[in-house]
Amino acid sequence: MAKTERLSADAAGLFRAGGILRQGGLVAFPTETVYGLGADATNADAVASIYAAKERPSFNPLIAHVADFEAAQVQGLFDETARKLAEAFWPGPLTLVVPVAKTCTVSDLARAGLDSVGLRVPAHSLAHALLVEAGRPIAAPSANRSGRVSPTNADHVLGDLDGRIDAVLDGGNAQVGVESTIIACLGGAPRLLRPGGIPREAIEDLIGQKLEAASDEGENPLAPGMLASHYAPRARVRLNATRIEEGEAALLFGASPFDGVDGAKAALNLSKNGDLKEAAAHLFSYLRQLDASGAGIIAVSPIPETGLGDAINDRLRRAAAER
Repeated sequence: MAKTERLSADAAGLFRAGGILRQGGLVAFPTETVYGLGADATNADAVASIYAAKERPSFNPLIAHVADFEAAQVQGLFDETARKLAEAFWPGPLTLVVPVAKTCTVSDLARAGLDSVGLRVPAHSLAHALLVEAGRPIAAPSANRSGRVSPTNADHVLGDLDGRIDAVLDGGNAQVGVESTIIACLGGAPRLLRPGGIPREAIEDLIGQKLEAASDEGENPLAPGMLASHYAPRARVRLNATRIEEGEAALLFGASPFDGVDGAKAALNLSKNGDLKEAAAHLFSYLRQLDASGAGIIAVSPIPETGLGDAINDRLRRAAAER
């Protein structure tokens, strides 16, 4: 990738940034807390580019940023509690994890294969203008390489990601604050997944009940920053398969022929060319498709433990774990 563009916070900069996002590129932009690394949340290839640029070690769910509550309702189902919270605290540092709507366009990869979606309406004028210009939900973790300090200005972003992303929209210094509070509204009592910019007390006063604490054990990762098990298909997952047994479903990688593929119940190739970014983009949707075939076992061919292969293998190992 060529040198990263620095775009001004004006109409021309917003037009350019929106165009890059619509074309599947990466744009860093300011929110009310830190700079986020934005990609079209509906485009799995673009989302995979976030993980590649950040060198993120695993596919955790990403928050999808939208321009307003109306746009959020296209993506998720809001019960009475979620609606109250959205109307009271959006725009602002609150993320709501809700069931996906039938009209949801946020990709499987951005949702880490879950049937829920994390949504936020940021309270930053430039971020809002960019979301309007892009015209779609934007996935945006912090704009830094994994494990490094979160950036609060464009220079910080370029120091970490210059040449790894397409552009940074320079909105000056971000207002440094804590991350967004994350609340899950998935039926039953709402749960606090991550404390943040909206105090627990303010939320409990509004909804008239105590928030439950989320347990890490035995749960799927509902939100960024939570250590938990990963979405697993109904079928058992068999890793590092060099032969496909009759009646198994096959998740392949690369161009090498595999014994027994002709007898597979179903077969999909994450990337015939051995492209790990393409493989990451296909991972969750292909697992779902193979699971729907009715096969009792999904046999997965070996995938290199390099680059995004680390994250792909991490998720596959979680899917294959005893449960």
